[in-house]
Amino acid sequence: MTAAARGGPTEDGTMTDFTQLAQSYIETWNETDATARRAAVERLWAPTGRYVDPIVDVQGHEQIAATIGAVQEQFAGMAFELLGGVDSHHAQARFQWGLGPAGQEPLVVGFDVLEVGQDGRVATVLGFLDRVPAGA
Repeated sequence: MTAAARGGPTEDGTMTDFTQLAQSYIETWNETDATARRAAVERLWAPTGRYVDPIVDVQGHEQIAATIGAVQEQFAGMAFELLGGVDSHHAQARFQWGLGPAGQEPLVVGFDVLEVGQDGRVATVLGFLDRVPAGA
């Protein structure tokens, strides 16, 4: 792991492993079981966590889990994956992701900036959509 994949210390003094955090974030977006997805959101996100992209602006576990569920319905059978490495400093990380059929070129490509709070959980994600298919 490169130094760029580590962030600042959390409340307990441990360092945030942003590569693992980004992977857990992607896994949460891929969780199809609503109960497991809600539990993953609660583990990963601060209670007042906020997710913003060009389409939605939501806050809290319930709204974030519902947003992920809606994306899964819209893109049924597709999966998110990290594209490339995770770049980070202090409490922020940025990474590119793709959404599409497994093993194929992603249909949607985006770029997220994630910020963690003092407890090491996600406080804010600012999402950008770099490539979206027409009509999506």
